[in-house]
Amino acid sequence: MSAKVRIRLTEEQRRSLLQFTRTGPRSPQSLVRARILLLADAAGPHALTDERIVEQWATAAVTVMRVRPQLVVEGLDATRHRKKPTGRVYRELDGTQEAQLIALTCSQAPDGQARWTMKLLADKLVELEVVESIDPATVWRTLKETTSSRGSSARGSFRRKRTRRS
Repeated sequence: MSAKVRIRLTEEQRRSLLQFTRTGPRSPQSLVRARILLLADAAGPHALTDERIVEQWATAAVTVMRVRPQLVVEGLDATRHRKKPTGRVYRELDGTQEAQLIALTCSQAPDGQARWTMKLLADKLVELEVVESIDPATVWRTLKETTSSRGSSARGSFRRKRTRRS
C-alpha cells in the first residue's frame, strides 16, 4: 500500500470505539471506520495489517489507508463520522425565482425569435433583476426539473417533478 501512519489508541479511545460499535443505530460507514481504527491500533489486541483489514471487512483499501492519518490530524470524532460532501450543488434559484423563470418561459418569445433559448432566458432574468447573474446551464437544469404540459388548454402549465432528493 503506502507508508502508513501507526496509531496507538488510548484505553479511553478504545473503550469509546467499542461502545460506538455496540450501541445505537449507526451508519454502516461509521461502523466500518470505527472497526478499522480498532483493528489498526498497534497497541491493541487485534492489530492487523491494512491488507488483512481490507479482506476482513471487504472495504476499499483507500478507506483503510485514509483512516489512520485522519485520526492523527482530525481526531477520533472526525474519523468516526463521515464528512459531509463539499461538492454538492444546491439549488441556485429559490421558489419565487423559479416561478418567475417558468412564467417567463411561458410568455411570448422576444421579437425576432421563434422561441426562448436558455441564453435569452438567462439574460432576461438578469435584465428583470430576478437574479444578479445566472448561467444558461442553470436555467436549463431548473427547467429540466419541471414537467411542461404545453398541449393542455392552460398554456404552458408547469408542475414540479417529484424527486426523492427534495
